[in-house]
Amino acid sequence: MKGLKYYALGLCAVLMLDSCGMSNTAKGGIIGGASGAALGTALGAILAKSGNKTKVGAIAGAAGAVVGTTAGILIGRKMDKAKAEAEKIANAQVEEIVDGNGYEAVKVTFDSGILFQTGKSVLNAVAQSSLSNFAVNVLIPNNLMSVGIIGYTDNQGWSKSTAEESKQKNLVLSQQRATAVSNYLLKQGVTDTQIKEVVGLGEDNPVADNSTAAGKAQNRRVEVYLYASPEMIQQAEAGTLQ
Repeated sequence: MKGLKYYALGLCAVLMLDSCGMSNTAKGGIIGGASGAALGTALGAILAKSGNKTKVGAIAGAAGAVVGTTAGILIGRKMDKAKAEAEKIANAQVEEIVDGNGYEAVKVTFDSGILFQTGKSVLNAVAQSSLSNFAVNVLIPNNLMSVGIIGYTDNQGWSKSTAEESKQKNLVLSQQRATAVSNYLLKQGVTDTQIKEVVGLGEDNPVADNSTAAGKAQNRRVEVYLYASPEMIQQAEAGTLQ
């Protein structure tokens, strides 16, 4: 599928800074670049811990450099609008982040417990409804935004499997779930050129304690990232981004 890259191996971690709680137009947050020279991907998982606080986000290297303030403001306004629409989607947790170029971006997390049955990668009816609304009201109207999708699992072992075998099965499951989300969004009219990366990272980068049921539930998730594409950045630099 054109524009779609699959990576079943974990991506290297990079520097991440806290979001500062402002609107997208003004705030700062994650800063990074392409993760893994061999992979050459514009999307990677970031994990950094400070005390008991876990920080998770994503990076995107759409243009490779931070440009002017005016372009950043125009992109920020578009991201603010996309974030507001995403917040209306049932079962979606929405956060403001910043991509690898320093531009504002949006992270949308869907709980895998809402999307799939345990150990499965087939989207249930509730998930299909949420993702349909997400495609129609967020992704399609913002087709200049690039999209990255990352699937995760908890560290629950599989029956009759060693720890290493279970980890590999979880990695495969996370990839299958990320792919299921991507495929469904494509069926709703999202273009394959908009979805840039579909990645499964398995047990890597937990956001909560895997020793508790509540923590495991948080770690079973699919994250969707919206960030500025090169075309969007070009229009912002030219002052023509609407």
